[in-house]
Amino acid sequence: MKVRPLPSSPPAAQGVDASGVLALLDALDAAPEIEPHSLMILRHGHVVTAGWWAPYTPDRPQLLYSLSKSFTGTAAAFATAEGLLDLDAPVISYFPESDADVTDPRSRAMLVRHVATMSSGHLAETLDAARALDRADLVRGFLLLPPDRDPGTVFAYNQPTTYTLAAIVQRVTGQSLTDYLRPRLLDPLGIGEVSWARDRTGREIGFSGLHATTDAVARLGELYLRDGVWQGERLLPEGWVAEATRAHIPTAGGMGDTEREDWDQGYGLQFWMSRHGYRGDGAYGQFCLVLPEHDTVIVTTAATERMQELLNLVWEHLLPALHPGPLTGREDAEAALRERLAGLALPPVPGRAAPPGRADDWAAAPFVPAGGVCADQPGLSAVAVGDGPDGWTATLTEDGHDLALPLHGPDGWTAVDEPVPAAVSGGWTDAGTLTLDVVFTETPHHLLITCSLPDRTFTARWHTHPLHSGPLRSRRAPRPRSA
Repeated sequence: MKVRPLPSSPPAAQGVDASGVLALLDALDAAPEIEPHSLMILRHGHVVTAGWWAPYTPDRPQLLYSLSKSFTGTAAAFATAEGLLDLDAPVISYFPESDADVTDPRSRAMLVRHVATMSSGHLAETLDAARALDRADLVRGFLLLPPDRDPGTVFAYNQPTTYTLAAIVQRVTGQSLTDYLRPRLLDPLGIGEVSWARDRTGREIGFSGLHATTDAVARLGELYLRDGVWQGERLLPEGWVAEATRAHIPTAGGMGDTEREDWDQGYGLQFWMSRHGYRGDGAYGQFCLVLPEHDTVIVTTAATERMQELLNLVWEHLLPALHPGPLTGREDAEAALRERLAGLALPPVPGRAAPPGRADDWAAAPFVPAGGVCADQPGLSAVAVGDGPDGWTATLTEDGHDLALPLHGPDGWTAVDEPVPAAVSGGWTDAGTLTLDVVFTETPHHLLITCSLPDRTFTARWHTHPLHSGPLRSRRAPRPRSA
């Protein structure tokens, strides 16, 4: 379907001081442990800022990690409104095939509401333990794991809770989450293609794995900001937004980190409460921040383990930039902001486009993992370097599959689409060293590779480590299954 753009406006017309946005961009670029990938700000229903750091682009879907949960919660809203799902029904009632096996009274007392609010009664993440109990069915493994406390009394960030919620929605609707949401949410909001990772059962996993654009996340945030109404039409049932975005369970200390203030504000129905408003969030800085008190939605994609610091910078620089009425005299700042947004880019790795001498030596034989094992990317068995009609390339070999990367020079990023969307920068830093940065442009992740000519070895390490297992060729949005 053709996606209609969201309405846009100069920031000042919506009461946003462009100087504050510029200050945020400065702060993000200056923060050594924060790598921003995109930023979108909506005020009063208008896009006032939208920018992507090359090689990331507006059209590429992004792996949202746990921001996926807010879409799963929204699917549960529709299923509840249609009478297919009862939040106050026992979870076990939706899985009668496991009824005889699940005997623990706390497990049997667990309600759908409890898994929707991360208050199953477990005190910690149960993903590995649940998988160990049943490799074939994560729901059964989760239900076989007795909660430590009564359900509804304690919070723990716990992937199988959302997986179970997603499994219930898919069971009662007879559809995948994506197919169920398409006519109810995605098409009405004007969201184009999205895709969701599945597990071996064929279920979309719900707690993570959704790939969608920054624009799609902004539209979800705007729907919640408008109390579930989109362009005059009510999509979400009345009262759902208020219920989903209030604190159902305290979270202080539930993440095991005393310096995560925005994680200590409580948890709703697949949304976090924040010091300001509420949010959906995913690992490494995938945020949908909804600020009802400011009539604002802020979306970020990023690669950082300093997620609280990223939020701190947003609160520090953007909140003072939000004013109650239109602003005047901001033309220079807005011109500077437009120029800045047009030039956003991650710094490419420097290097020459061709080896400075000894070219034949570089192409003589593949490079092998240093020490015989590439610990950070164990499936990557070789890197071959060669010169062809279009210039030098580096070919990564993993499990018998090749990923060929063109080396076109140090002035930016060179993109490839197959077998996986990626962009590469880098080159030769000296006669004996080739350094590459490979960005997998539908994920937050990039792989840093260094080849050493003297010993014909390479090292490879992730900048931020993928949380889903799989080979390099899987670092992309899942493609539709053939009929």
